[in-house]
Amino acid sequence: MNNHVTVLEIDANAVLHNVNYFKQKLQPTTKILAVVKAFGYGSEAIEIAKLVQNEVDYFAVAYSNEGIALREAGIDTPILVLHPQISNIKDIVTHRLEPNLYNFKILEAFLQYANDVPLMNYPIHIKFNTGLNRLGFWHTDIPNIIARLKQSNNVIVQSLFSHLAASEDVNEQEFTVNQINNFAYIVKQVYEHLGYEPMIHILNTSGVVNYPQAQFDMVRLGIGLYGFGNTPNETANLKNTHALKSIISQIHLIQPGETVGYNRAFVASRLTKSATIPVGHADGISRRLGNKNGFVIVNNKPAPIIGNVCMDMIMVDVTDIDCNEGDEVILFNHQQHIEYMAHKCETIPYEILTALSQRIKRLVKR
Repeated sequence: MNNHVTVLEIDANAVLHNVNYFKQKLQPTTKILAVVKAFGYGSEAIEIAKLVQNEVDYFAVAYSNEGIALREAGIDTPILVLHPQISNIKDIVTHRLEPNLYNFKILEAFLQYANDVPLMNYPIHIKFNTGLNRLGFWHTDIPNIIARLKQSNNVIVQSLFSHLAASEDVNEQEFTVNQINNFAYIVKQVYEHLGYEPMIHILNTSGVVNYPQAQFDMVRLGIGLYGFGNTPNETANLKNTHALKSIISQIHLIQPGETVGYNRAFVASRLTKSATIPVGHADGISRRLGNKNGFVIVNNKPAPIIGNVCMDMIMVDVTDIDCNEGDEVILFNHQQHIEYMAHKCETIPYEILTALSQRIKRLVKR
């Protein structure tokens, strides 16, 4: 049982709104893959998957254990594992997950396993590197890949895909268009020699917004599902999905000259009312938000975080706010607040969301 009073509320209607917003940008035949890795970007992967399973065609996770959790929760939708390891192959097959095979080592290991079992037409995905230089085969590997695949009836390629490096950056349009063209060239080569035509996909959230001409057969929605479009205009069309809330545990009156928190980082210059809240850096509230860099909302008013963020607590200045112990505290409940936190932490909203600890209770609001 989770008795942590800090709660992350996940807005089910907002998630569905966001899926449908992107659907409007797609051709009727374009499939949607929902990315629910990293606990659904810090939310709750199983709940998100259950929520959108009738709206999407595929799910993607980073690692096999994330896919296994979805299967064990009763999710039947196809699940692509983006970064499988050789040691995961047996579990992947046992749970009907579909591996991304991104180099010859894992391709050969999977083909060997498929041959030994044996499997028949087991769905796999092949990733090509077109410029992100993270995972994936090179276009020069195509003859070798085709030769290995043609020796086997044990697998069938469900999709060929790649990933854009800078789809949100208008200054990188030339690079991105080049990636898309390179991918199209790779697909043409594979189609010519494989004997059938797997699905193809390259667009992420920002790709859907900025390069609609490259929808191909499917697009991948990650951060867009969770309310961020990577530009202020797009984000304004989306609904916030994450709201982090807590309570005031204790209120202190701090005399002028007294200090608050570790290393006596805050020194009161006047009679100060401070409120202690049970959430800290172990919950994902960065230490960079201490010393008035960050704020929370108490009774509709901003209360700056004073002193250093502790592991399990923060203290905030509520001198000018009418409040009591037990009152609700909002750590964030809209995209602009999350973006402000990200800016102060010199990071991006993805990190603010995915850093939220699993000890925080998740509550899906319908």
